[in-house]
Amino acid sequence: MGRRHEVDARGFTLLELIVTLFVLALAVGVVVPAVGRSTETLRGRSEVARFSALLRHARDQAITTRRNHAVVIDPTAHRATIIAGRDEVRETRALPPDLGVEANPPPALTVRFEPNGVSSGAEFRLTAGPVRYRVTVDALTGRVRVERL
Repeated sequence: MGRRHEVDARGFTLLELIVTLFVLALAVGVVVPAVGRSTETLRGRSEVARFSALLRHARDQAITTRRNHAVVIDPTAHRATIIAGRDEVRETRALPPDLGVEANPPPALTVRFEPNGVSSGAEFRLTAGPVRYRVTVDALTGRVRVERL
């Protein structure tokens, strides 16, 4: 008379498993593209940071060695060269192929730094993936600034 029917609660139903797998697939489908975009943005930001660090390095070298330094940007060959004095090539660095560099005005592809800290000044527009940046070199102080457009 007092017989109890116990339900076996150790398993999941097929419907519960299907709903759980659907929710997981939906979450992965939303998260993966966002991670890809953020990775691309970070890569672009680091490329712009390397570019501006090259300009800062040339300015620092001009001040510490008491010699004129110039940074010559060749966007078609994807390289930047630091020249000390009149013609001593100090270093050449490769620019990433997906980094677009435009100078405003175009002769500003060569930036000169003097031993007293002043420069010829320049403004670059860099395109790194989907993001655009402006890198400016102040003519009076030689300081390099980066801003996202």
